[in-house]
Parts: sequence; structure tokens; C-alpha cells
Amino acid sequence: MSEPSRDPEVSRRTPRRFLFVVPPLVGHVNPTLGIAAELTARGHQVAWAGMPEVVERLTGPGTTVHRCAGPVLGEGGAGRPPDVRGPAALKFLWERFLVPLAEAMAPGVTRAIAEFRPDVVIADQQTVAGALVAERLGVCWATSATTSAEFTGALDGMPKIDAWLDGLLHEVRGRIGDPEGTADPRFSPDLVLAFTTEELAGRPARAGDRIHYVGPSIAERPAGTDFPWEWLDPTRPAVLITLGTANTDAGARFLTECLEAVRARAGRLQSVIVDPDDVLAPDTPHDNDILVRRYVPQLPLLRRVNAVVCHAGHNTVCETLWHGVPLVVAPIRDDQPVVAAQVVDAGAGIRVRFGRARAAAIGEALDAVLDEPRYRAAAERVGASFRAAGGVTAAATHLERLATASALHTIASGALHATASAAPQATAVAPHATASAATHPTANPEGER
Repeated sequence: MSEPSRDPEVSRRTPRRFLFVVPPLVGHVNPTLGIAAELTARGHQVAWAGMPEVVERLTGPGTTVHRCAGPVLGEGGAGRPPDVRGPAALKFLWERFLVPLAEAMAPGVTRAIAEFRPDVVIADQQTVAGALVAERLGVCWATSATTSAEFTGALDGMPKIDAWLDGLLHEVRGRIGDPEGTADPRFSPDLVLAFTTEELAGRPARAGDRIHYVGPSIAERPAGTDFPWEWLDPTRPAVLITLGTANTDAGARFLTECLEAVRARAGRLQSVIVDPDDVLAPDTPHDNDILVRRYVPQLPLLRRVNAVVCHAGHNTVCETLWHGVPLVVAPIRDDQPVVAAQVVDAGAGIRVRFGRARAAAIGEALDAVLDEPRYRAAAERVGASFRAAGGVTAAATHLERLATASALHTIASGALHATASAAPQATAVAPHATASAATHPTANPEGER
């Protein structure tokens, strides 16, 4: 668990302002919490732009959240049918959720930047309003990448989908950003914070010059979920089964098969099943072997379990491996197949088919990751790489350096502008230049993909 820095140099740092722009998705807000705590401990000011109903529940009281409007995934027109998978799911995600979210959030992000006056905007990779508005206003911005799927060239085998997405982002830039801008809003030209390591994600296929692998951003979260810790039996292995917060609508069949698999292993292990939408039978018994809960305190629970069955959501996978726990992964859609492949390639788990796996296959995979030491050894190896990457401490340092470079570039730009005014023959600096010219003199001016 990462702790806020106690660096004696804190008192000599120049206070900066950092604005996190986040979507109404728990897994995308959580990684910002530890970084924000670290930056605050170093004397900086931190705020968020997003939906307070989601952000404040995770950040706790006393935080500054600038309200932005927008849809919520799973509600209204953003509710994906459970059977939408593969390229169709990606198309649905962008057309019905991420693009409407960007356009709805843009006015709020603009106000937040005007009111908070950040030195650096940290834009979630899927909240492109943060990147596009910052670029339009000439504010330095970094990318918060809560999944590594975009780095791996996952769309390289689907050139039509890749071209379609590029065109879609170009259209969004024309509506809410600077039409003359060139940077891909998913990859800051200055800094991309990736909450993983190459030991799990592999070598990046794009934006590798800007990616800093800092490992998961692990931080304590506000308490609010009671859990019967006394129920856990320290003499038996424990298993956590979860499909995250946005997938249980598609998961009734899979959770039922999981329930049958662990029921067949009663007496040998204990299982906690997360069922936020009550898709399991309401009369599912709670006994000494199985506990069904709508919500669980995931981070503390991961310290107590021996295996996790999940949907291969990036945060859940990385938090699990941080604790050296092996996985059974059943990817559903979006980036999950990519992350599941990373788990298997790292040797830290087994993949089963979400739509077809029956209790027998799930149970066999669970037995393997519990009984065969190689899976735990691989999970511990990846976890060690996470801790070595520096986590929130490294992320905060990268952001400080970017803020300093941006400030120095602004000063230099002002001096050059003054010189240009006095001497017409001098070359003027573009008014919307950010730190990229100072920190990446060889950056592709067309926005490297």
C-alpha cells in the first residue's frame, strides 16, 4: 500500500495546482485518489472535474469537485445490451457513451479550468473532454491511463475500426476542442501515466516515448462498506468472485455457474461473491462456505484471499496482482480480453470463456490457480514489479516535473514574446504552446499514434 510522501524537500517545492478530469466510472476515479493524496502531502492543490455524485463518494468529504454534466454508463441511452461484445461493444461505448460524455462535460471542464487555474490537467484516457479542452485553452495536460489496452496495438488487426475511431475523435475535436490541434486526446504529447508495468502489459506498441509505467495507484478508500471479517476462516483458502461495478447486468449466468463451482467445493474453501444487482437467486443461502454481498471492501479483502475470479477489468486485475494473488479471468468486452491475455501471458492466471464456461471448467481453473504454485509465483513476480515502479510517489513526481517544465516554458515564451515585440525580426512563440516543446523536442507534430 502506497503512503503519502514524507520527503523533507516538500517544504522547498513550489506549490502547483492539479486538476483531474474523470468520467463517472469508479475504476477510473480510484487511481486518482492515491496520486491526489500524495500531491496534497507535498503541498500542492488538487481538484476534480466530474460528477460529484460519483467522485465525492470515492474521494470522501472535503474535496473540491467541479461539476460536469454527462451520461452514466448503464443508464438511459448508455445502457449496453448484455450481448453486445467485440467491435460492436467498442463502437457502442464510443458512440453512445464516451462521445456524449465528452460533449456534455466540455462546458464544465472549461469552467473548472477557468476557476481553478491548474498548472496541469490530468485527463482520464477515456474522458477526452479533459484533453481537448486543455489543448484548446493552452493548458498543459497529462493522460491518466487506467488500462494498458490502448498501448498494445489492440486495434492493429482491425484497421477499419481504428480509422473509424480516429475519424470520430477528429469530429469531437471540431466541436469542443481546437480544430487545428493535432495531439491524439488519448495520449498526451508530454506525459502518459500507465498504472501497470511492462511485466504485465508488455512493450508498448504506441506512445512508448511518453508512457511512464508507475504501477497501480493503490490508496486507502473512504470506509463505508461493512464486512463480516469474523466470517473468514484462516484455516481455509478464500476466493473472491466479482464482475466489477458495470458488468453484472451481463453476468447472471456466469455468477450462477461460479456459485455452483464453489458450492461443489464446500468445506475446502470459502467464497465471497459480489452481486451488486442481485442477479443471483434472492434466497441464496449464506453459510460457512459462501457469502454473497452487494458490495465488499475490495482492497482489504484482497489481503485475505488466495484467488480471484473476475472479468479481467484492469483495476481489479492490477489490485489483485499487487497483492500477489493469482486469477481466473473471464473477459466480457472492451479492454478486458486484452487484459486477460496479459494475465495469461504473465503466467499469473487462467482464462475461461465468459459466455460458455460451466461450473466444471470454472472449478478446474480455480483448483489450478489455488493448488499449482507457479500461478502464485507469477502473480507475486508481477506484484513485485508494481511496487518497484513507485506507484503514487512516482506518478506525483512525474506530474511535478511536468508542471515545472510547463511553468519554465511559459516564462521562456513570455520572454521571447517580449523580445519579439521589441525586435520584429525575432520568431514569436505560438500562444497555445505547452510543455511539449520544452520536454519533447522530437515529438511528432502530427500527434504520434
